[in-house]
This record gives sequence, structure tokens and C-alpha cells, in this order.
Amino acid sequence: MYTERPSRLPGAVLWTSVPDGTGRVLPDGCMDLLWHEGRLLVAGPDTRGYATEGGGTRWAGVRFPPGTAPALLGVPAHEVRDRRVPLADLWPAAEVRRLTARVGAAPDPVLGLELAALSRAADADPPDPLLSRIAAALDAGRPVARTADELGLGARRLHRRSLAAFGYGPKTLARVLRLQRALALARTGVPLAETAARSGYADQAHLTREVRELTGARPTELLG
Repeated sequence: MYTERPSRLPGAVLWTSVPDGTGRVLPDGCMDLLWHEGRLLVAGPDTRGYATEGGGTRWAGVRFPPGTAPALLGVPAHEVRDRRVPLADLWPAAEVRRLTARVGAAPDPVLGLELAALSRAADADPPDPLLSRIAAALDAGRPVARTADELGLGARRLHRRSLAAFGYGPKTLARVLRLQRALALARTGVPLAETAARSGYADQAHLTREVRELTGARPTELLG
């Protein structure tokens, strides 16, 4: 069972999951701070979906919107791309022990994670507005070259900024965000052919290929 709700940290989401069967995690451009069986982990941005097996153990997490986690967690996104890394591998051991104790002592681990995220945000520089503009432009379906021009960035500089902030280049981020737009639209009952056209795919076949490449499943499987 999976539940989520908005966090007090702008743009972030708090979630809990107790897998009770085979599930699938899809790429979304986000990074997460996770709590599982008394351990803290960082989930990097995914370039592909992967299956999960039910085991009855509870997971809790705070999901950060694209481009915001590296400044809070102190790690470039591309260094944890497609990985689940113990926080102890990224932060000083004493700091991780203190945070682990705080989260474990909270009434609910997800609340402890939220407090940790709020505390880090209070001590960190505010999110770079340029990163938000990059993500917003690509999520709106703007071409990468036009986005670079509109933001006054060269293609190489945009690529470097994207690797550090989002974990991959702008073209991959654009594909991931388009995937999420399409799935959100299809889940409202919009037919796949119309979903493809409204999400920026050439046609339904293009949508199906992209979904399979990024998730390992057909659209009908994910929607079912």
C-alpha cells in the first residue's frame, strides 16, 4: 500500500509504502531521502523503471522536486543516478548517527524525515531559480535548444548544470517529464492516441515505444 501527501517543504512530497505485491517505480526526475528498517538512504534520479517485490516492510520517504535535492543533500545528482545509496556513504558518520536517532525517535519516521529536510533547507542557500526555470521549460515541452537560448545558456553549460542538478542531461530530463505528463493525462481517462498528441509525442506508437524504453512496460500495463 502506498500513500503520499504534500510536505511543508515547498514542492516536496511525503510518502509511505508497504509493498504487498509486485510493483513498479517509474522515473520522475526526483530524488528521495528514504527510511527503511532503521537506515537512511538517498535514492538518486532514475533513468528507467524497475520492479519491486512485496516484502511487508515499511518504507518512508521525502521526495524532492527535480533539481532541488543536490543542494540539500550535498551530492551532485549524477553521482547517485540509478542508485540507492546509504546516507552514511555521503555524509560524516557522526551526523548520520544523530539524524538516524532523530528520525527513529519521531512518532512516525516520515515526520522525522520531513523535519530533517526542513532543517537542511533552513541552513542551505535557497533553490537556484534557474534550475526551476529549466525544469519548468522542459516540462512544458519546450525544445532543449530553445530552452538554452531563452535562459541565456549555451548547450554545453545547460548540459553541465542539468547533470549536477537533475542527474542527467536536459534531453533525458525532457523525456522523463514528458512520460510523467502522459501517464498523468492517461490516468484521467484520455485515450492513448489523444494523450500522445497532447503530451508531445509524434503518435501513439511513439508514446508506446518511449514508455517501454523508460519503464520496461507497455502503457496499458501501467494504467491497468
